[in-house]
This record gives sequence, C-alpha cells and structure tokens, in this order.
Amino acid sequence: MNRVMVIGVSAGVGKSTFARALGKLTKIGVTHLDRLYWKSGWVEAPAEEFSSAQREIVKRDQWIIEGNYTSTIDIREPHADTVIYLELPLRVCLYRVVKRRIQYHGKTREDLTEGCPEKIDWAFIKFILTTYGRRKRKMLERMQRYANEGKTVHYLKSSAQIQGFLSTFSKGEVR
Repeated sequence: MNRVMVIGVSAGVGKSTFARALGKLTKIGVTHLDRLYWKSGWVEAPAEEFSSAQREIVKRDQWIIEGNYTSTIDIREPHADTVIYLELPLRVCLYRVVKRRIQYHGKTREDLTEGCPEKIDWAFIKFILTTYGRRKRKMLERMQRYANEGKTVHYLKSSAQIQGFLSTFSKGEVR
C-alpha cells in the first residue's frame, strides 16, 4: 500500500478524518483534494491548475489522496494501488455535515484552504440527498472494476469497520 485513493459515498462520510489517521499511522503524506480545488474565499481553482497539481502528486512513490472529484479521478486511478471506499448511511453523513458546520463555525477545517470557513446551505444538503443513492450504485461498480484491475480494494461500511481497519496499523499489521 503506497498509492492510496480514499473516496466515499458522500460529504460527511469521513474521508478527510480517515485519510489523516491513515497518514499518521503509515507515515504517508496526505493530500486533501478540497485544498487543491478551493482557493481562499471559496473560489474554484482553474481546471488545469487542479488537474496539474494531481498529476504532480501521483508521480510520487507514496501518497494518500482523499476526495472524490470524479471529474479528475482518471488522473489518480491508474496510479493507485489501493482504494479505500467509505460508505456510511445517509443519515450519518447528513448529521456529520451539520455537526461540522456547528463545530467549525467561522473557522476553516484543516482539510480546506485557509480562508474557506465552514459553511452549509440548502443547495449542499439537497445535493447530498439527491445524489446519495446514485453515487452508492456507481461507487459499487467502480470498486468492482478496481478489484478486477488488480487494485487492493477496502469497502468499509460502518464506523466499526473503519476503526477496525485503522487499528490493524496501530497493531503493526501490514495491509
């Protein structure tokens, strides 16, 4: 496990938190795609800049890249040897999105660019609600394809599975 994609079914599933923990346990550097995509003030990075940054990262021998951004996933896919997919229930994802909005009110999370204070709006909630089911189906197909391509795939569907996976590293087991 040297080049790891951490993806998930939805915002709030825990991709950033998981990737940070995995990075600490494995000593592999973590890149949060939100930090590359969003510039201060919630301004989107130009598409070529966002893509170019990813092309540079995947040249490294080791990396953990966290985030879905399926419009550029083709940059990461061929280089990844491991894919970790997080899928928690919709209600958990929504709860976590609201919780982090309260927790980080007026502050910027560490997985975002400075100057992007936590926010939530109806459009974001609606996006989560209306895309969850479709994304779940598409991600399952994607995970099956990755496995067929010979990538190591970890499909973690509960908080217990996520914690169990991380605990294997703290016990010294190698995956």
